[in-house]
Amino acid sequence: MIAKFFNLRGTLDKRTLTIISILGFAILLMLWAALSVLGLVKPQLLPPPWKVLAAYQELHFKDALVRNIGYSIYLNIAGYLEAIGVSLIIGFSLGLFPLFRGLFGQFFSAARFIPLTGTLGLFICWFGIGDNFKIQFLSLGILVYLIPVVIQRIDDVEQVFEQTAITLGATPLQRILHIYIPSVLSKLSDDIRVLTAISWTYVIYCEMVNARAGVGYLIYLAQRQSRVDKTFAVLFVIIVIGFFQDQFFKFLDRKFFPYKYL
Repeated sequence: MIAKFFNLRGTLDKRTLTIISILGFAILLMLWAALSVLGLVKPQLLPPPWKVLAAYQELHFKDALVRNIGYSIYLNIAGYLEAIGVSLIIGFSLGLFPLFRGLFGQFFSAARFIPLTGTLGLFICWFGIGDNFKIQFLSLGILVYLIPVVIQRIDDVEQVFEQTAITLGATPLQRILHIYIPSVLSKLSDDIRVLTAISWTYVIYCEMVNARAGVGYLIYLAQRQSRVDKTFAVLFVIIVIGFFQDQFFKFLDRKFFPYKYL
């Protein structure tokens, strides 16, 4: 019975996994409370969980928490939808056609090493300090990583499928539509789910520029007020949003690519 919990790459049934997850959360919460009650960590560094919970009342009624969450979600959705669209166009062009890969492949591969936070000033010069600047910055933060992944997924398509299609007389367009696009998208959906999570890193950063709305603005405001409890409260909100975002992507993956779960 106990051995199944330590099997290498083993799996647990859904009920057991749920119970263990709740237990893990409870253990972490108790450790956090114990650190606060015993005074092992100063509340200025790690506020007690009940104080973080109490901060939500002020965040909701005074700081418009729901409205600011909605604004950040809007920026994220706009940013990664643009990033996905651009990445698919550029990635398929580079991955399928040797000319484009030879011309631009090394550039897009090296673009992953650009320190994006160092480009913030450039984006302000190009797009101002409004929503468009934030969306473009978030989009860049995703596509510099997603484009090389698209190319890699194209390279991972087994040659036997294309050879079979050529034998059957399929045109290049038919091979793209019926082999490459379905194969790449079915695998890329998992990559997109993982990579879009980094958009929350960049949304916090860019929302602190001309800070007026969003969860980044709330964190900026909490830090200005030296309110560590409010900072932790907003961070937990982001974690919850990220969890549901991840579940939504998994739902879409099961909806569009059900054969992956057979």
